[in-house]
Amino acid sequence: MPAEISVDQTACDREPIHIPGSIQPHGLLFVVERATGRVIGGAGAIEVHFGGNWLGRPIDDLLTFDVIASIEKAPRTNEIIVGKHEVDGEVHDVLGHIVGDIILIELEPAQSSQLTPEQSLSNLDAIAKRFETSPDTSALFEIAATAFRELTGFDRTMIYQFTEDASGVVIAEDRNEVFPPFLNHHFPASDIPRQARALYLRNRVRAIPDATYLPAPLRWSRGEDQTVDLSDVALRSVSPVHLQYLRNMGVRASASVSIIKDGVLWGLIACHNATPLRMPFAVRAAAMALASSLARQIKAKDEAENARERLTLRAHEDRLIETLQLSAPVRELLIQAAPNLREMMASDGFAALSGEVLVARSGMVPELDELRTIIKISEPRLGDGMFHCHAFGRLSDLPAHLVAVASGLAMLKLPLQENLFLIWLRAEKAQVVEWAGNPHKELTGSTAASLSPRASFAAWSEEVRGCSNIWNNNHIDAIHRVGRVISESFQRERIARLNQELQKTLEQKDELLKQKDFLMREINHRVQNSLQLVSTFLKMQARESDDMSVVEQLTDARSRISAVALVHRRLYSDNYVGAVDLARYLSDLSKELFLSMGEEWRSCHSSSFSPVLMDADRAINVGLIFAELITNANKYAYGGGPGPTSAVLDHHLNDIRLTIADRGTGKTRLTTGFGSKMLDAIVVGLGGELQETSNNPGLKTIVTIPVQFRS
Repeated sequence: MPAEISVDQTACDREPIHIPGSIQPHGLLFVVERATGRVIGGAGAIEVHFGGNWLGRPIDDLLTFDVIASIEKAPRTNEIIVGKHEVDGEVHDVLGHIVGDIILIELEPAQSSQLTPEQSLSNLDAIAKRFETSPDTSALFEIAATAFRELTGFDRTMIYQFTEDASGVVIAEDRNEVFPPFLNHHFPASDIPRQARALYLRNRVRAIPDATYLPAPLRWSRGEDQTVDLSDVALRSVSPVHLQYLRNMGVRASASVSIIKDGVLWGLIACHNATPLRMPFAVRAAAMALASSLARQIKAKDEAENARERLTLRAHEDRLIETLQLSAPVRELLIQAAPNLREMMASDGFAALSGEVLVARSGMVPELDELRTIIKISEPRLGDGMFHCHAFGRLSDLPAHLVAVASGLAMLKLPLQENLFLIWLRAEKAQVVEWAGNPHKELTGSTAASLSPRASFAAWSEEVRGCSNIWNNNHIDAIHRVGRVISESFQRERIARLNQELQKTLEQKDELLKQKDFLMREINHRVQNSLQLVSTFLKMQARESDDMSVVEQLTDARSRISAVALVHRRLYSDNYVGAVDLARYLSDLSKELFLSMGEEWRSCHSSSFSPVLMDADRAINVGLIFAELITNANKYAYGGGPGPTSAVLDHHLNDIRLTIADRGTGKTRLTTGFGSKMLDAIVVGLGGELQETSNNPGLKTIVTIPVQFRS
């Protein structure tokens, strides 16, 4: 087509088809002011039926019944069924539409039928049951095409499905010999502009009884042109472009019934007739109900097919999981799993690449360098680690020799120790698409006409190359699940490897512990023997001495040696050899001290020790402090006799507080002996404080020491 007469293809999308300013002439339209109920405009042969003075009159007077009240009481929908009304002896269907401050009332000749409403409902129910019992969607569409033709009486009815690019294809039809077949023919998106598709979603049935009609313009009481939205009006005049489109196709009457699935315009039931043919409101209502039933069955059968496919994919996934659970490296297991992964996605080839290594492959797979080229093209297009395309072969940067094996691609990138790429390839599937006319040929037109429909609908074939079967949502979900399964297997393998290394380390540690345990036993044995010898020697010295002060000092020395020996035994027996449970240690030390003092002392003593973990060297010193304070109470509190004593160990933040108390005579010594000097030196060395206070009666000694040394 020469440039000077080319047509703006987007102009159709901008045509204001919802405000045509006219109606089809087979009915009447009244525009009524909602507040007053008066007619302010109208269209059609109103004067023929109501005379010339209809403008300005109340609509209730014109139609001789309470129209406004009926509309106001009705449920709010796009189309309000007011009822039937006889005009000049002919029964009309009366429909109402509320548009802001006005009410649109349309009258259309009603259907004359011998069928009762009950019979009509029974017929619709029978068709719905046929829909339900159809074995698959192909049979469903064939049944639907026949059922709609029987219902409407048109020469040809087609089930027309929209595709992803807004073009459409006839997937089923029923016709007589008047029209040629359009089955499997495709129609470009421009045949049904965007705003027309929006109206199909809003107004589910559209009928044109005669494509050669002359529009009946709206007339207004004020004598000037006004605009009103006629989107919901069944009588709305359609675009002149669409009327010419029908005439070019040889269609005199047409109807379209929307198939809406999950709130989306899935397709249309398109009806054509070679001669004028009305589609009364009753037929339109039945067609709309039948289309809703068809949409439900499409959804149900799609869901059943999806469920079967998901079960198949799950079975493949289970086999993959079983394979990856075998005791072998995951890379080796991927080689075994590759055929299953290829079959799972209905692909012609599968490959797994990690770094620069081709880990696994199955089916038709290019060489490693060519796979790297595919990754280089696809990686910038990844979203959430995933890229899939059924027209990968049409990309300009894909080498031509790869189109045959890689027209379809799905790729998943897994960020493991090295990036692992899982690649599924589908071979080119050349398709011959039958179009109703050449979709690439520019629309006819002239410099004087801004819009003009195409004139030819002769079958035109096009071969589509560089494409494969589409990756559906089930496959995409399954690929993501496969990625998770393989990632988890890699993590399990990594954990197993770390566990092996840890096991080796533990075995080495166990061997070292055995050696250490042997050394500890030997050292403990020798230390205990040495301490026992010293204690025995001191005991013998005490027996031989007549000097009570010497005996007393020797006895004190023995108690201190006992404290050291007890800590050493605790260090050997505890699992954590670097520290001592101070509460347990003091409790054991207390038992040994009172065992030497006698039962009368033990029965008078009470203790409460809070658990504290302390370094062994500090614990030894705390034990010496404890032994010294208990020994002092034994010697001085009650004049050498037994009496009540108590020991309390508290823990607060980084400090411990050891309190030794009695109820004896209180502090009586005025001089400081060796034991007291040693006690003060130990407390200072531990960074602590010692305080002696009255216990009323008796003496209370409080020693506060940090759990850890403060530098």
